[in-house]
Amino acid sequence: MEDEIKAEFQKSRFDFEEEEEVLKKCLTFCINYNLKPSDLVTSGEWYYLNRHLDESTVKNAEMDGFMLYLQNEQKEAVINEEPGLHIYSSKDVDMILNDDDEHITEDDLGTPTEKSYKFYSEPLDSTHKANGNGYSSGKPSKLVTPFGQRTDKFVVKFNINNLPNTENGSIEHDHENTEDDFIKRVQSHKQCSLIIQGSGPDPGCRFMYDRIEDRFNALENRIRKHANALVASGIYEELADPTVASQRGVFAVGMICCDGEGHLNDKSILLQSSVEHSGGQRIRLDLHKLGQFSLFPGQVVGVEGHNPSGHCFTASKLVDYIPLPTAVDVNLHPAKKQALDQETHSTELTSKAEEISMIIASGPFTTTDNLFFEPLTELLAYARRKQPQLLMLLGPFVDVEHPHIKKGTIDTSYDEVFHLEILRRLQDYVEYMGSEVRVILVPSIRDSNHDFVFPQPAFDIHPPDLRYQITSLTNPGMFEANQVKVGCCTVDVLKQLSGEEMSRIPKDGTSNDRMSRLANHILNQRSFYPLYPPAEGIPLDFSLAPEALNITSIPEIIILPSDMKYFVKVLSLGENEGEEQKKCICINPGRLAKGEGGGTFAELNYHGSPDMMNASIIGI
Repeated sequence: MEDEIKAEFQKSRFDFEEEEEVLKKCLTFCINYNLKPSDLVTSGEWYYLNRHLDESTVKNAEMDGFMLYLQNEQKEAVINEEPGLHIYSSKDVDMILNDDDEHITEDDLGTPTEKSYKFYSEPLDSTHKANGNGYSSGKPSKLVTPFGQRTDKFVVKFNINNLPNTENGSIEHDHENTEDDFIKRVQSHKQCSLIIQGSGPDPGCRFMYDRIEDRFNALENRIRKHANALVASGIYEELADPTVASQRGVFAVGMICCDGEGHLNDKSILLQSSVEHSGGQRIRLDLHKLGQFSLFPGQVVGVEGHNPSGHCFTASKLVDYIPLPTAVDVNLHPAKKQALDQETHSTELTSKAEEISMIIASGPFTTTDNLFFEPLTELLAYARRKQPQLLMLLGPFVDVEHPHIKKGTIDTSYDEVFHLEILRRLQDYVEYMGSEVRVILVPSIRDSNHDFVFPQPAFDIHPPDLRYQITSLTNPGMFEANQVKVGCCTVDVLKQLSGEEMSRIPKDGTSNDRMSRLANHILNQRSFYPLYPPAEGIPLDFSLAPEALNITSIPEIIILPSDMKYFVKVLSLGENEGEEQKKCICINPGRLAKGEGGGTFAELNYHGSPDMMNASIIGI
């Protein structure tokens, strides 16, 4: 039969690469899918045409994609033969077995009810059929994935609980409640107010046009703002030029640089001062007198010391933060604000100020072995039970690193995957929950259906009748929910800072929390991305709203998704005597999907301050 397959391919003028392996796989396809060699070759021709492959060589590397194409053909043939066929997903089966499906009654489990069909209806004209390429809005129940076989579901991996027991009881929901759906929705939280602070680029903007001048101006402005803030605090003396030889001690402000392409070390640290004070010149920085420090390229610091020779500035004190009282008033770009309330004056309908309940999850939202988006489905089912006021989803949504995306084995566009698998599910969730719930989407530079630039514009989405409930932020972005300020950035800045940081830790036994230190750099530098030069693969564009990277005021909550281990930290800012301490909750929710298994997400109930909250990291 292999000879027949080879002959049929040669009739169609196809050559072979790794002929023996290709023919073995083609023989397997013929047996598994009950195909004649001529039918197999016909399908191969259509496969090459659909993928716009001009070459006439059958390659072993393309056999996986060809197999998925054959699976798709088989399933479409079955569905066409039985137009009324309903393909049940594993979610349907689980809900029936657990008696947890509100839309399917015990009297008629064989046929989906009208409500069930409506719940799975396709607002964006998608279909229920499986496409055979791992991309499906309803996967066949016979296919059991590793994610579906997991045993530990919704396990609390980490928790911070600062709420009294009486308040905790009011937050928890009764998971066994069997009341009608309408009654449950009436009993849920009231809708939270939402104000978007939009200083980022607009959707559809032009990028890749930044010049050296743009980069220079952005860095110079950072140094100048830090210098003005430190001087305005009254704690430090007037600024001096650190490159000028002087026997007396001076105070200077500049940016940390490396004198080569490698990592920072004791011999490679340079300080670049502003054009105003030193003409932008650099001077070698000697830190041997300091007992502790933490530095990275791009960090703006204040340095006390002296330069006796004119060739090296010896530091006696390092200031790597901006004093809090003056930080908000120093040359800050006024951010545009957009209120997203349907009735801006209906304050009596919104929740109590400075209280918010949130579920926070970061992509990928599907496992690496398929594009069924099972983790996202499980997350939305959990959110329906817990009923948070705000569901925050951070990209990537259609991950460019996903194996199916990399190989190009899907036969639909990335936008279609995003709309059918992400937005469709979110619209169903919002319609089910009612008008009280809000959903926020934040893009990632790993989103294959969005602009590859940072800072990044918001998704250009306008869901019908739900635009007040489903909205998209820029990346990075800031917003206020019930007057609680929240900042977020989907670039893995923590991991990148970790790779570039150079630190000296005191040997006196002082506790040193590395993750808190890395997160504090973001707030101390008042920048969502203070690292410069940027890490490899980061499309940092200074011609696009560089003010979007600025943190104009310290938020109550900052969300920094990372591949590093999940955490919830309460950060403290303000180190000078008499300076008011400011606290900020920093959350790394982890990734919702990790490989072929589930990951983690975060749940937060905030009641006015970091001392009054309940935060959990939950494994899905």
